[in-house]
Amino acid sequence: MRTLARTGEPDKGDGPGADSARRLHADSGLPDRVFRGVARGGGSLVLVVMLLVGGFLLYRAWQALRKVGVPAFLTTAEWDPDAGHFGIAAVIIGTVLIAAVAIVIAVPMAIGTALYISEYAPARLRRTLVSTVDLMAAVPSVVYGLWGLFFLQGKVIGLARWLSTYFGWIPLFHVDGADPHDPLATATVYTASTFVAGIVVAMMVTPIICSIIREVFSQAPVGEREGAYALGATRWGMIRSVVLPYGMGGMIGGTMLGLGRALGETIGVYLVISPIFVIQPHILQSGTSSVSSLIALRYGEASPLGMSALMAAGLALFLMTLVVNFAASSIVARSRSGATAE
Repeated sequence: MRTLARTGEPDKGDGPGADSARRLHADSGLPDRVFRGVARGGGSLVLVVMLLVGGFLLYRAWQALRKVGVPAFLTTAEWDPDAGHFGIAAVIIGTVLIAAVAIVIAVPMAIGTALYISEYAPARLRRTLVSTVDLMAAVPSVVYGLWGLFFLQGKVIGLARWLSTYFGWIPLFHVDGADPHDPLATATVYTASTFVAGIVVAMMVTPIICSIIREVFSQAPVGEREGAYALGATRWGMIRSVVLPYGMGGMIGGTMLGLGRALGETIGVYLVISPIFVIQPHILQSGTSSVSSLIALRYGEASPLGMSALMAAGLALFLMTLVVNFAASSIVARSRSGATAE
C-alpha cells in the first residue's frame, strides 16, 4: 500500500529516489519573536544579577574566609573579627529558629484565611478581606517591629511562662533561671526571645503566604468541585478531596516564599531581640540573634576585616535563601497546581 509522505506527495519507495520528509516550520510572526526575545532577556538578566550579587559577596568575603577558614567560620559562635575569632554558628541557628517559629505560626493562619476567603466568605465580604490581607502585606516591617516591641512582648509573657512551666521538659521550651513555682519571679527571662521575634515575623509573612494560597485555591477545577458534590460530598469533603490536593503545590510554594522572607527579615527582628553570640536553642529564653540583625548591628562600626566578615555572613544567608527557593520550585513543578481537569 502506498502512503503519503509529509510533503503531501506519494511515497516512491525506499530507494535512492525516494522523497524525504520535510521538517514543518511555522513562522510565528514578528510580535511573537519580539516577546520571546524579551522574555528570554528578562530571565537571563535575573540570572546575571543573581550571579553578580553572589560574586560580589564572595569577593568581599574572601578576606575573612581566608583568615579563619570556611569550617571554622561555620562552626564558631563568637563574633569578634578584630581579635580574629568570628563565625556564624550562633546567628545561623538563631535565624533558622526564628524563621521556623514564624512558619509554624503563619502557615495555619494563612491556610485557614485563604480557605475562608475562597470557599466560605460571601462575595461582598470576600473583596474586603482580600484588600485587607493585601494591605497587611504592604505594612512596613519597622511598624511590625515597633508593635512587637511595645505591645506584643508584654502580652506573650504569660503564654511563654505557661509553655516553660508545663513543657519545660522539652529542651526547646526550657528556660534557664526561671522558677515556675514562684509567681513573683522576674519576667525578663522571657522577653526579647526567639518566640517573640518569631511571632512578629509570622505576622509579616502571613499575608504573603495567604495571597499565594488563596489564588491557587480559587483555581481548583470547577468540574472536579461539581463532581465531588454530585457524589454526595459536603463542602468540607469537597475541600478535602479537591481543593487541598490541587493546591498542595501552591501551599508549599507559598510556605517556602514566606520562609525566604522570614530568613532575611531585618528591622522587625532587630527591634525585638536582645543580640547574643552564643548558640541559644531555647526559643522562650531572652537573647537570640540572626544574620540580618547582625549585619544591621555591626555594619556602622565594622573594621575592614569586620566588614569582610559581615559580607561572609551575608553570603551564607544568600546561599541559604537560594537553596530554599530552588527546593520550593522543584516541589511546585512536580505538583498539579495550576493544571486543568481532564
